[in-house]
Amino acid sequence: MVHALTLNAGSSSLKFGLFELGDGRGDPTPRILGEIDRIGSQPHMRATREDGSVLSDAPLPAEDAADHAGALARALDLIARERPHAQLRAVGHRVVHGGPEHAAPARLTPEVLADLATLEPLAPLHQPHNLAGVRAALAAFPDAVQVACFDTAFHRHHPWVNDTFALPRAYYDKGVRRYGFHGLSYDYISGRLAEIAPHLHSGRVIVAHLGNGASMCGMIGGRSIASTMGFSALDGLPMGTRSGQLDPGVVLYLMEQEGMSVAEISDLLYRKSGLLGLSGLSNDMRRLEEADTDAAREAIAYFVFRIRRELGALAAALGGLDALVFCGGIGENSVLIRHKVCEGMGWIGLELDDARNARGETLVSTDLSRVRVLVIPTDEEIVIARAARDMLGRVG
Repeated sequence: MVHALTLNAGSSSLKFGLFELGDGRGDPTPRILGEIDRIGSQPHMRATREDGSVLSDAPLPAEDAADHAGALARALDLIARERPHAQLRAVGHRVVHGGPEHAAPARLTPEVLADLATLEPLAPLHQPHNLAGVRAALAAFPDAVQVACFDTAFHRHHPWVNDTFALPRAYYDKGVRRYGFHGLSYDYISGRLAEIAPHLHSGRVIVAHLGNGASMCGMIGGRSIASTMGFSALDGLPMGTRSGQLDPGVVLYLMEQEGMSVAEISDLLYRKSGLLGLSGLSNDMRRLEEADTDAAREAIAYFVFRIRRELGALAAALGGLDALVFCGGIGENSVLIRHKVCEGMGWIGLELDDARNARGETLVSTDLSRVRVLVIPTDEEIVIARAARDMLGRVG
């Protein structure tokens, strides 16, 4: 049976999945899903079969996953033991940045890989690790079709006013523009909404992808019109450790008055801010909800405030609102955050049903709410697997 491997490489993690491609008439079937985190320090691998049974949940020797190539080797060892007869014909990769040109998945040729490497300055904490996973897979599977799936691609059809900054036009031509991210998640939610609520999919929808990385996307007819993330994955909502929207004057102040270097500012904005910086406690929403401290409550309040503010802004960009969809680790699991975001939003036509929300149902708005509120678990891996299958079908 022909299979595809999906890889999602982060700064210190590697998510992987083995999908059976079947006859191409239905979705690829996940057989193994797993993740190795804390690569290079205290690596730990967790993997499950399609039925949810655990294949692995244990630490790895540090030397076995000192880098992404080592982590991939450990993942492949597990897959080989569990599925020794798998025919791996395609590998799909999540690549955060596709630049202004890539609006669809692309086969990873040497030329495309070189082009993507030039985008590393636009996503310095993501792109190098994505490409490290690509290079490790190319070495492990030189004969497989390798496919890049871009987080920016879903947003490449924005109107110009949602794509630009008020800088001299030459910078736009150089690639300084609003790209938007989390596109694989939004792609999945758009397709899923078309299946379960086509009347909403065809209308004006805001999707809130809330997790350690967080953003929101306004769609019309399933296509991205505006996003809270812009040039980088720093903009918009506060996140686990990222600042979100920030007056650029603050960066100038940090450079001029605090004497901070570019590396120090980058570390501050990407790794020490957001929920972690505000609370002084944790970037994990579950821990903040449990904590009985003023700082934790204030961090949650700011997170909710920014979501509500962006909800209004995106509704204005869409010319109205028909549905709000929550997804991501926080969006799918936090009853409290969904409640706080929707509380008092009747003015926009949105009314939450607290009982449905507490039960985690798909539809969590009241029957009388003009704006439907849904909770839809996202699945970036299946989007990557579909792209790998489709590319394999095209190239044979």
